Amino acid sequence: MFKLGLEGKVAIITGGSDGLGRASAALLAAEGANVVICGRRAAHVEQAAADLSAGARGKVLGIQADVTQLADCERLVSGTIDAFGGLDILVNNAGASAASRLQDLDDAAWQADFDLKIMGAVRMCRLAIPHLKARGGGSIINASISGGKAPRAGQLPTSLSRAAGLNLTKSLSDELAADNIRVNAVCIGLLKSAQWDRRATDDAPVETLYANMASRVPLGRVGEAEEYADLIAFLASDRSTYITGTAVNIDGGLCATL
Repeated sequence: MFKLGLEGKVAIITGGSDGLGRASAALLAAEGANVVICGRRAAHVEQAAADLSAGARGKVLGIQADVTQLADCERLVSGTIDAFGGLDILVNNAGASAASRLQDLDDAAWQADFDLKIMGAVRMCRLAIPHLKARGGGSIINASISGGKAPRAGQLPTSLSRAAGLNLTKSLSDELAADNIRVNAVCIGLLKSAQWDRRATDDAPVETLYANMASRVPLGRVGEAEEYADLIAFLASDRSTYITGTAVNIDGGLCATL
């Protein structure tokens, strides 16, 4: 039997109350992990945790936290340790699409994107690593996009911040290997998620939006949130203990580079 070995593990998933993060939390909890999710809206995060807990083998705890705020990150990690006694898995999933051309971006837009996607991950890693070391190792997974490897016009500032995230992933994988902490990235292509759902309108329903997007993908369809969750669970699990310092594309073949 293919067992993931997640029973009793403790995971933090930032941005875990919606979309890809929520799907990941659902799968890890179904596999028996205790999962802490965070988001900026307290009531929404708490309701998501309650919904995810129903029927799950592991427990799901929701903590309001904004990863652009150090105090919130500190409270998120300390709340996890208080609730579950340790930490084994960190998924830096928090992020939002930001895609424009250079001339349309002011300094504030650049700063906000890097503060969320880079410094958010840096803060969470810095706080989580001592607890991962105390457990004898663990797994850090950083969400990225295929544009972090092969950027196209109109993808700034996200393509640049995600490229920096890939550098962080590789740097930390070497730094932490001796502590048995694996660090990998997942490069997202076109996947169904809450942020795409929010772009739908009466004139352009979400089904039409996804159908148009699918025409760009070699496999001919938009990926499911559950497929992202499958990859997250694998990289977090005992089945991937010899994998570190890599960035895996999950994009149906869309990215131009490996």
